Amino acid sequence: MNYDVIIIGAGPGGIFSAYELIKKNPELKIGVFEAGNALENRKCPIDGDKVKSCIKCKTCAIMSGFGGAGAFSDGKYNITNDFGGTLHEHIGRAKSLELMRYVDDINVAYGGEKTRMFSTAGTKFKKICIQNKLKLLDASVRHLGTDINYVVLENLYAELKEKMDFYFRTPVEKIEIVDGKYRVFYKDEYSDCDKCIVSVGRIGSKWMEKVCNELDIPTKSNRVDIGVRVELPAVVFSHLTDELYESKIVYRTEKFEDNVRTFCMNPNGAVVNENTNGIVTVNGHSYEDPAQHTENTNFALLVAKHFSEPFKDSNGYGESIARLSNMLGGGVIVQRFGDLVRGRRSTVKRIEEGLVTPTLAATPGDLSLVLPKRILDGIIEMIYALDKIAPGTANDDTLLYGVEVKFYNMEVDIDENLETKYPGLYVIGDGSGVTHSLSHASASGVYVARRILEN
Repeated sequence: MNYDVIIIGAGPGGIFSAYELIKKNPELKIGVFEAGNALENRKCPIDGDKVKSCIKCKTCAIMSGFGGAGAFSDGKYNITNDFGGTLHEHIGRAKSLELMRYVDDINVAYGGEKTRMFSTAGTKFKKICIQNKLKLLDASVRHLGTDINYVVLENLYAELKEKMDFYFRTPVEKIEIVDGKYRVFYKDEYSDCDKCIVSVGRIGSKWMEKVCNELDIPTKSNRVDIGVRVELPAVVFSHLTDELYESKIVYRTEKFEDNVRTFCMNPNGAVVNENTNGIVTVNGHSYEDPAQHTENTNFALLVAKHFSEPFKDSNGYGESIARLSNMLGGGVIVQRFGDLVRGRRSTVKRIEEGLVTPTLAATPGDLSLVLPKRILDGIIEMIYALDKIAPGTANDDTLLYGVEVKFYNMEVDIDENLETKYPGLYVIGDGSGVTHSLSHASASGVYVARRILEN
């Protein structure tokens, strides 16, 4: 097959590239290749009854497929340059925000019209955080919820599927340059295109590294975020979540001067498993529908680590810690905060007697045997700091699930058009190492589509 544009990856970046291209030029011939399933076929076998933990499917329904790893997230689109990636360093701060707002308009038009936009503008919590050595980052956030996010993706797919070719369960093996065009190989076949957009997400990090090596595209190492997911009664953080929903809070530790940050806050949500390249880690979801709310709120506490010389494999470091957790706990480990500070492992009995009912079936254990002391000390410091603005955070029965790891792709060398050294070969979304969020990844997709349309 010959295409005008081939998009590799049907996550947020790929979806919004496809949307913008076909909306502005319906005559374009577009092929979208995705390693995972179509949206309706993305079913995780974990049901909490017969299947209670990850069975390591060949294609992870949570991480791969139409919608990418964000399909079953809680659908938070943060409109800000303060976190979520460095897209603004390539395209400018104003353009970055403009594109994120454009993406928000599309999400609202395709099913998110009844959802709410939250904002930190003018909030009293900024002062309260500063008074307690915490920093609340600025952002506007559209919370779709896992349920409405799915509806938006369904509607977008219905819009796109008749106007382009989708290839599901079709991982691309390699990309070659042939006579100034791009040849994409898959399942002993290939297709050619004039322009190629690579949007493989974080799960495609190893594949992206291989492609860059084969095509001699420069890269540089990125950071890895390592930490735990905290689960506590929703009322503890309700004064923050009712007004802000997502509060991105940063704390600089006294002992090591490391930055610890909150990430992916899910009011009345649930803790879930996540499978990245065969490694089981932890994440969180929340729903817009009140009928699916729990009595708990969960959020991640993460410490960033960036290695340069002589060790450069930040993701390898994070993987080794996650594998250790999997080895000790058979998957995710859960521990009461009170047990952690007392230096003892949690047991099924201690957790059952606690005031917080876990929303994920995890193995009670001891996180101090998994996480490096420096990281764990920082997390404990952060919990005590958060306890000053949300009393109850440092209660003995607060649950810590580990490990949570956010793998960031190595940063691919791309220019202000998000284009590699090869004209017409673009790398976008989290697979580029430039974006780290739904909103930034989606905006990068729109941006590249417009560059292609201009040419």
